[in-house]
Amino acid sequence: MLTFTDETCFAEGHTVSKEAKLGPKLQLCLISGGSSVPSQSPWVPAFATPCPADGLAEWTSWFNVDHPGGDGDFESLEAIRFYYGERLCAHPLDLEARTTEWELPSDVGERVHYSLERGFWCLNREQLEGKSCSNYHVRFKCPLVASWSEWGAWGPCSGSCGPGRRLRRRRCPGARKDACIGRSVEAQKCVRPPCPGTGMDCSGCVCQDHVLVGTVVTPVGRPLPGARVTLKGRPKPILATTDARGSFRVAGICSDGHINVSVQLEGFTQGVGRAVASNSTTASVTVILRTLEKPYLVKQPESRVREAGQHVMFCCKALGTPVPKKYYWYHNGSLLDRKVYKYDSNLVLRNLGLDQAGTYHCKANSDAGTIKSNTAVLTVLAPGQQVCDPQPLEHLIKLPDDCHQAASGSAYYNVGLCPDTRCPGRPGSSLRCGESANRCCSVSRLEMREIQCAGYVLPVKVVAKCGCEKCKPPKVLVRGRVVAADTQEPLRFAQILLGKEKTGFTGYQGDFTIEVPPATERLVVTFIDGHQEFVDAIKVLPFDPRGGGVYQEVKVMRKKEPISLDAGKSNIIPLGTVEGMDPIGEIVMPANVFFYPNGEPYNGTVQASITFLDPRDLATAAAASSDLNYVDDNGELAPLRTYGMFLVDLRAAGSGEELQTGLVEVRVDAGQIHMAGHSEQMKLWSLNPTTGLWEEESDFHTETVGRRVRREERTFLIGNMEIRERRLFNLDVPERRRCFVKVRAYINDKFIPSEQVEGVVVTLVNLEPAPGYSANPRAWGRFDSAVTGPNGACLPAFCDADRADAYTAYITAALGGEELEPAPSSPQPHPGTVGVTQPYLDKLDYRRTDHDDPALKKNGFRINLAKPNPNNLDEIQGPIYPWRSLRECEDAPVTANHFRFSRVEADKYEYNVVPFRESELSSWTGDYLSWWPNPQEFRACFIKVKIQGPQDYMVRSHNAGGSHPRTQGQLYGLRDARSVRDMEHPGTSAACVEFKCSGMLFDQHLSDRTLVTLIPQGSCRRVAVNSLLREYLARHPPVAPTDDPTGFSMIAPVDPLGHNYGIYTVTDQNPRLAKEIAIGRCFDGTSDGFSREMKADVGIAVTFQCQERPAGQRSLFQRLLDSPRTALDDIRREMGGPGRRSLSPSPTRRVSGRRRRMEILQAGTETETLTRNPEDAPGTQGNSS
Repeated sequence: MLTFTDETCFAEGHTVSKEAKLGPKLQLCLISGGSSVPSQSPWVPAFATPCPADGLAEWTSWFNVDHPGGDGDFESLEAIRFYYGERLCAHPLDLEARTTEWELPSDVGERVHYSLERGFWCLNREQLEGKSCSNYHVRFKCPLVASWSEWGAWGPCSGSCGPGRRLRRRRCPGARKDACIGRSVEAQKCVRPPCPGTGMDCSGCVCQDHVLVGTVVTPVGRPLPGARVTLKGRPKPILATTDARGSFRVAGICSDGHINVSVQLEGFTQGVGRAVASNSTTASVTVILRTLEKPYLVKQPESRVREAGQHVMFCCKALGTPVPKKYYWYHNGSLLDRKVYKYDSNLVLRNLGLDQAGTYHCKANSDAGTIKSNTAVLTVLAPGQQVCDPQPLEHLIKLPDDCHQAASGSAYYNVGLCPDTRCPGRPGSSLRCGESANRCCSVSRLEMREIQCAGYVLPVKVVAKCGCEKCKPPKVLVRGRVVAADTQEPLRFAQILLGKEKTGFTGYQGDFTIEVPPATERLVVTFIDGHQEFVDAIKVLPFDPRGGGVYQEVKVMRKKEPISLDAGKSNIIPLGTVEGMDPIGEIVMPANVFFYPNGEPYNGTVQASITFLDPRDLATAAAASSDLNYVDDNGELAPLRTYGMFLVDLRAAGSGEELQTGLVEVRVDAGQIHMAGHSEQMKLWSLNPTTGLWEEESDFHTETVGRRVRREERTFLIGNMEIRERRLFNLDVPERRRCFVKVRAYINDKFIPSEQVEGVVVTLVNLEPAPGYSANPRAWGRFDSAVTGPNGACLPAFCDADRADAYTAYITAALGGEELEPAPSSPQPHPGTVGVTQPYLDKLDYRRTDHDDPALKKNGFRINLAKPNPNNLDEIQGPIYPWRSLRECEDAPVTANHFRFSRVEADKYEYNVVPFRESELSSWTGDYLSWWPNPQEFRACFIKVKIQGPQDYMVRSHNAGGSHPRTQGQLYGLRDARSVRDMEHPGTSAACVEFKCSGMLFDQHLSDRTLVTLIPQGSCRRVAVNSLLREYLARHPPVAPTDDPTGFSMIAPVDPLGHNYGIYTVTDQNPRLAKEIAIGRCFDGTSDGFSREMKADVGIAVTFQCQERPAGQRSLFQRLLDSPRTALDDIRREMGGPGRRSLSPSPTRRVSGRRRRMEILQAGTETETLTRNPEDAPGTQGNSS
């Protein structure tokens, strides 16, 4: 789908002016065909016509039937229909095309074509010189097939004493209202006689022999018994109460049509209806009541920075049933006077003073409850006060091993850092809810420095000045896979809902990508299995609001096989799935309790599927829905402790139509409740799929029930519920003993404060010990996830102040599917390693998963959740904080107590000429030598190097400008990676080495083909090069000479080649996530898999053979670092010839480095023909991409 500044449709054969600009978020809708090109190209589409309304169509899933190669990429309609059949409609209305890296054609600068009769195609010959088509996938917009029902009967005349009108209606079944063309209501004039005997307004009198009849129903027509009927505006007396069919009858009400009645029923909004005369003495009315829905926020106040005297606006908006009308604003926790500040849902503060700085939040209120917003911070700067100091802060980077500062001998160098702070809005900026021109403190100027290393000069750019610049808009993504909790099979083509809106489908491997809308505070996502084999998964997914991507694996539960119930008899269904243990409870369904959604009773056979998630099975925690939170009476989110969730699916035998029930009993075995006070606090809850929050359904009362069969009596907690629109229920206790746990993630197990990792998903599972508070967990009671930021993460948990082991927790962390490793605990946990001081560490009883068995995985740890004693100085600095001390937890310095995770990987080193902190996306600087050219999308490239040798070896990639005139011969950066041994192939290891991807530089004007040189440590010789890679490089000049057998050089490919070439490329909005996914694929040797176990025999680009050097002899790697020229001359002498000059692993002087690279580029199409290893044969690595 092409994108322009307006939403337009393009007809084949027309053109649009060159001034048309491409925009990243607006749709191009095709009628019969068109083409797309970069905005700077002389080829520009298109004539515009209106697009079809979105309400008449919906998008299909994504299709990808062809991979680029040969002439280009072709996604033809004929092929798509052949493979996917009925999943594509006969006459699509529109199509959208994106690369498999989720980019638009305009983003990658490619000319493409598409037609609603032929499909989509991209031709290599039409692309810019040196480029070929990307791999695209497409989706289509298909019309919704819908038609009107027959017109209903005419309703009564609406007039009171004369002219009026009457209505008749028709429905658009099985689709949205706007899917059918035409009106749903038709009106006709009519005349009513005057009120008999009075000629006056009958609402104030009684008409003899007149009667008012009515019904009270839900929007779907289900009758509502027990509703109270009164005259509007007169709550007393109650005129009638509806019967089991939702009907009522009131005598003496005049039938003149002036009567308005009011209806109230607990759990529903108040309804009002106007009586309509049926005849001279009878009036009728139908009142529709809607279920109360607690308010939820769709817009929350955002933090702002202002100078004294400026203005500011905070915004708040809530929805619900009914829609909240009352808003309250608070400053530093105190209610603001509405008369003084004249606020509604928005709060405007003018001519700010310093005393108005602080925290602000709103509350929205309706008949259904109250909701409280998050807290926004207002910073008010005094005149002359700077929020962005031009002088940069200190930021040290580690230099390569052979580089040191001349004066101090330090291996670290200060490259400077601008603080990540917001700047005040510009004077005179308009008041609006979403500020479009936010300014941030960032780099204003860089300066080049040189560091003298062993035999060469290392360039580095440092921050010279900071200033307020326009903030880089964050792009927030959540990526992941949806898999079955029992078999790990992917959930293919499941529909994805963001709140109530359809956003797409999962892929063939269950993968998904969700772009988080701006200002989102709570991301509620629903995955719906179209085959109904799995429970609908409603998840609250964590994300990083600062920008970038977070990877999440979602597990879904398989539905239980249905059992047959006789609707005319009472039925008991047990709740509990743990073998060898009694059920937690049971559902008792009385006879004749089933009915259709329209209220019609059902008396046949019921197919009942009750899927119970049993918390006594610890493996079920990952499959639980939502995040076990509810909104308390103060409008604040509060946690629940679960004793089990269950999904109820009831269907009529034969037709499969969904059924509902009246009141049914839910019984919980009191013997299964072990925590003190939980029996009294237990409630029954249902899940709101829109907000992902649990809402109260019923209280429980205690009752002893006898059983005839086993002749025993059992004590149950008994609650009641109706199975209506909501189908997911929970047995939960609101827990008041709450804390926060501080966790940080680091690059390695050195735990250096400046090397923390952001974007790590940390998960905490609360465990309930067995009676007696033993260390063995009985069940999980709650789970929470959070994403680490620049200062770690704070996770909510249950804790206890009296007994340290009353609650325990199991904590894990993952980044892009990689499990991180916590600090060790065996034989005894060390305070300096764990991050917690004594004696608090002993009280928490820290244990890593392998503490008692070294064979177990080291992927988590367990702790006692001992609430800190405020009178004990050893416990007030973390890592556990009281519930009301969230701000102290979030702002805690790195020196305070915290738990630690680190990445598990081989030794590696990264050096960028232009410094960039991958955990701080705002530190990106636009420079020609920047490793990452685009702060919105980060493309990670890795090459897989196989090494045949007795040990593991370090491999370095040297990355320099190859073809761009501004960077040719200049260093971008260095990457070192240690090879990882393959346990199944002795004497073999492999390294996944990052290199700088070829492509556009930061100005997006001209691309650069990076010159990459790989040099392994030790006495190594290159013995094989992937034949497909060698052929590709030969077909895409310039070609780097690779005659030096001790290394490998290439002009990096622009295309994402894939595992058949030994090249692995991933694009993401988070650089660390992009690298983690690429490394996982590289380890696995596939283009779509993931592994943390090295497979050294598949997906290889280059193979080296290394030997153990003699004792006392320095390695080639060290010799190259110390004296590159001498080392290379020695190698050539040993080989018996002068050879061609080759690229040193590190540049010497900048002038000689540029000359050396010019020689390489002038070498033309010279290629390597080494075939010393069977791997090099075309059949070994020559499979189609």
